[in-house]
Amino acid sequence: MRFSKATALAVVASTVQAQRPENTSICDYYTTALLKDNTADNQATLLTLVVNTVVIGNYTQPNVGVKVAGILAPGTYNGTDVNLLPYFTGELASSNRGGDKGVSINFLDDGGAEPLKKNKPANTEGSTQYFLLTHLYQFFGSLLGCSKQGMPGFDAYTGHASMYEVHKFMALDPNEVGYFITQVGLAASSFGVADSDVQAVGKALISLFDYRCAPPTAVIESQGAQLQAICIADTCPLAANSTCDSYQPVVEPSSVSSSGSASATPTASYSTSPSGTTPVPTGSGNATSTGSTGSSSTVVPTAGAAANGLGLAAAAGGVLAFLL
Repeated sequence: MRFSKATALAVVASTVQAQRPENTSICDYYTTALLKDNTADNQATLLTLVVNTVVIGNYTQPNVGVKVAGILAPGTYNGTDVNLLPYFTGELASSNRGGDKGVSINFLDDGGAEPLKKNKPANTEGSTQYFLLTHLYQFFGSLLGCSKQGMPGFDAYTGHASMYEVHKFMALDPNEVGYFITQVGLAASSFGVADSDVQAVGKALISLFDYRCAPPTAVIESQGAQLQAICIADTCPLAANSTCDSYQPVVEPSSVSSSGSASATPTASYSTSPSGTTPVPTGSGNATSTGSTGSSSTVVPTAGAAANGLGLAAAAGGVLAFLL
């Protein structure tokens, strides 16, 4: 495990106060701030901590006391119930494998939450869960400008170039995408990111994924401009300069019966935040966790960490510029 509890305590004890230089990427700057040495291995650790928190909620100790439910926990967004878990367990035929309709795939087939709590993507390296989590680390590493990515210790992203193609059979609506973006913002906040920076990151993600019929956009520079819209339901806001002819008609995912599915819902528990309305980092709605499917780790608020803290995106305006 790359990131020990002793290291975490040392990091919190030496929080960063300096301004990130404009010519230093968010990934490079905060890898140094958190883990001292800006190496490929440490950049991979940084992305592992953040993405795992987005997926399963709080699991690191200490953090600054912000409760994160994680995208596997049910909740509400703008008063609407949201449950993203079936997209991960194979309960819905929502994955794109090149056909004209979605297929059922269990993306939590190798330990569920348990390896994530140990700063790992999965228990083994040959599973669908390992594929998903490592690609998430790599994708967000590219978004944040990790300069060491591609070197031994942190592979470059070589997954699908179009996030629309990945998610086209999910028929995601604004509440589902909004809930996902909220969990990203809360995960950043849990490491001490200032509200203004979290809002900038949220707005960047909205601009990239949340507009129906959005024109092609380059996310991974080497992959060129691709269709990136994830919110494709009719209720999603229409993008400026929309190119709806480039998108196929929305296909709603069908439910998969337990007897007819090769996928099984994992039995691992997932951390969730307590009930109660949590301010949405993007300022576009309200998200609430609706209870726990398991027990979460004890959160240890750390004095002096709330304002800048672990500083994961303390200059998130750079993320906005990178994505737009």
